[in-house]
Amino acid sequence: MKKSAEMKALPIISISDGSEIGRVKSLVINPEKGSVDFLTIEHEDWQVSVKAIPFKKVVGIGEYAVTVENENAVIDLNEIPIANQLVNKKIKINDTRVMTRKGQMIGNIQEFHVDDETGAIVSLELNAQDNTFFLGTEHVLTFGKDIIIVNEDAAEYFKGSFDQFVSHEPVFEAETEILPTQQHDLETIKSKQTQLLTGKSVIEDIYNLEGNLLIAKGSSLTEADIKAAQDAGPSVFVDLTMNIK
Repeated sequence: MKKSAEMKALPIISISDGSEIGRVKSLVINPEKGSVDFLTIEHEDWQVSVKAIPFKKVVGIGEYAVTVENENAVIDLNEIPIANQLVNKKIKINDTRVMTRKGQMIGNIQEFHVDDETGAIVSLELNAQDNTFFLGTEHVLTFGKDIIIVNEDAAEYFKGSFDQFVSHEPVFEAETEILPTQQHDLETIKSKQTQLLTGKSVIEDIYNLEGNLLIAKGSSLTEADIKAAQDAGPSVFVDLTMNIK
């Protein structure tokens, strides 16, 4: 497990040649899945475009560096609309207020813990009544830009330390309302992506977030394949776009 602060500013190292690609600038949160899907990169030569690494391309996150296989793990977020949408949502978690679904304010987030193997957000560290508590993300209903919504009985599950958590996969169910205009824009983007990718050849096996084979190497992409990748999430879809010809 890693605290978000432990990942920020770490150098990103390419294993293949030992070069430093840049440093971790920020963590891009997927509010629907309750996970870190991308790490944006700070690099003096990349002032215009926003570069990032899909979390699933990260080999390891150590005390001194984040490692990836090579520079091919880096993507331009401006070229991946779905990934860019996550950045524009600006979900930051830290310094965000926590409120129950019945409107009771119960604290403020100071930090959060991430599973460094999967990117899943495991727990929230919050200040409540001048004390620090930890809350598992299975009690979170919505990761919002301004407020995080939790179950009305969430305070009953506060822990005094992170060590009190039993290792498990967080169960997060989003209750985010999608406005009609947002839905229309998203459908337009997906339609354009389908038009661009249909018929392209896949050069590597594509797996979903559970590790199951989604699209086999050598396949010629169909509309159904593309939709499956889109539905599997931004990081899976990005993986697909990086492995076609």
